[in-house]
Amino acid sequence: MERRKIGADANSIHLNLGGKNTLSLSISENTLQIYDSSGLCTIPAYNILWLEVSNRKLVIDYAAQPSKTSIKLETWTFDLESESEPENSELEKFVSDVFAQAYRGSQLRKRALVLINPNSGPGGALRKWNNDALPLFRAARMELEVETLQKGGEATKLVEKIDIEKYDTIMACSGDGTCHEIFNGLAKRPDAARALSRIAVSHIPCGSGNAMSCNLYGTHRAAFAALAIIKGRVTTLDLVSITQGNRRFVSFLSQSLGMIAESDLGTENLRWMGGTRFEVGVLMRIFRRQCYPCDLAVKVEISDKKDIKAHYKQRASEKTAQDTPTFNGATDKDSSGLPPLKYGTVQDALPEGWELVKHEKIGNFYCGNMAYMAPDANFFPAALASDGYMDLVTINGDLSPIKATKLLFSVESGKFFDNAHVRYQKISAYRITPRDQDDGFISIDGERVPFEPFQAEIHQGLGRVISKRGIYEANGPAQ
Repeated sequence: MERRKIGADANSIHLNLGGKNTLSLSISENTLQIYDSSGLCTIPAYNILWLEVSNRKLVIDYAAQPSKTSIKLETWTFDLESESEPENSELEKFVSDVFAQAYRGSQLRKRALVLINPNSGPGGALRKWNNDALPLFRAARMELEVETLQKGGEATKLVEKIDIEKYDTIMACSGDGTCHEIFNGLAKRPDAARALSRIAVSHIPCGSGNAMSCNLYGTHRAAFAALAIIKGRVTTLDLVSITQGNRRFVSFLSQSLGMIAESDLGTENLRWMGGTRFEVGVLMRIFRRQCYPCDLAVKVEISDKKDIKAHYKQRASEKTAQDTPTFNGATDKDSSGLPPLKYGTVQDALPEGWELVKHEKIGNFYCGNMAYMAPDANFFPAALASDGYMDLVTINGDLSPIKATKLLFSVESGKFFDNAHVRYQKISAYRITPRDQDDGFISIDGERVPFEPFQAEIHQGLGRVISKRGIYEANGPAQ
């Protein structure tokens, strides 16, 4: 056996397979190269799940990608000729070098509590878990505890009682609704501050919108999300406190009233259509020119679009250079709940300095904490995972159907942010009071809440998620 350095970043090792057969492997910054009698094969380091030497066999598990839309597990096994102990040590060192590059910045063998919601979106969560995700997790030697949910709200109750020391991540195999329940289960705990800092939430997309997976992993496909979770890094995430009536809970994704909320919650009968049901619902309301009168008070932080672009560019570049976050001020002895509310609740007097506007013709109130709300729906291109701001979009509802339709399609083309009909602001808190309507739809993370006034304020870096690169996988606003 021979092992040598190739340049500054690559290692190479040559193994005897018996007889005259040999195996050569080299690992560079991004690629594992394997050369034997059948020729040369390369595997991206990102796709390598596991290597081990056992019983004179070298085993390589990796995620093969036969097409742009599919991933499948492949395993190569090589029988090694008996070698002396020092040479075996050289092989083990090479395997260690491969792991260092394959899992750069990521934890090996994550421990996960998996919550599967078989009723998410169009169904099929169990099939996607068993066929697409589970084989990859097993190959990566992750420790998995799996629960199949039976009813809504069950995830919150389970998470509220778990031993947070047992897991590195709680994984939702579902739509975004189960992610919402997980965050709120952690938030309800008496040690919420530490629980939210200790446990990272992750997502195998099995719903209609799958926004969390689109933002964190750049995909709505279960296998690609699974690979991103295996190789991903812990990332801080802003969470939003919502107060409505006497209730306080948290939001990780979005809050909406008007066209988007109605197109989401008012199309439950069309779940069989998957994500297409949102587009159908929006188009129906565009042609009705629906307006949703409300009083809106906002704590504005950045109002000019040019300033928002500059803020995004600076913070996005800073975030890519950051290491894995530590606990958010929560120590092992910390048993505190959620942080105190800086601006009180919706039942308190309106805080000073908030901009109160009575909107008569608002068609869409949409506040986001992530960029994508569904595949190809980058409604909040300037959103950042932990900049301490929410992104608020307001659009009048009396636009002509032609203008409103063009506005809708500009989301997919990337021109939505700069559209003159879109008011885009960075804010830290707001209160919204619907008027002139007895009942309607308010959506928090895609979940329906009572049609009543509510107040929101952001908590910078309160939560944790597993992301692919430490930033959202979305294009920012055009500079």
